Amino acid sequence: MPVITKIEPVGKAAVKKKRVAAYCRVSTDSDKQLLSLETQKSHYEDTIGANPEWEFAGLYYDEGISGTRKETRPALMRMITDCENGKIGKR
Repeated sequence: MPVITKIEPVGKAAVKKKRVAAYCRVSTDSDKQLLSLETQKSHYEDTIGANPEWEFAGLYYDEGISGTRKETRPALMRMITDCENGKIGKR
């Protein structure tokens, strides 16, 4: 009769989560636009938090800033820098 040897796993492999961030923007600081900004922020926080494969890496937002040039949007530039520095994305 053959001998069967069962090898037990040492431990569960750590699941590497993708670090996910979001960027939101409104072009004016009117009450209506600020409500839109809060809605955007809430949506992205909920969406990222609901995915078990994602780790929340931050929420970046600019309010009352035109979207014509990325250089005029400080939060967007911070997010890009954080991506380049490995704070957002794959581990």
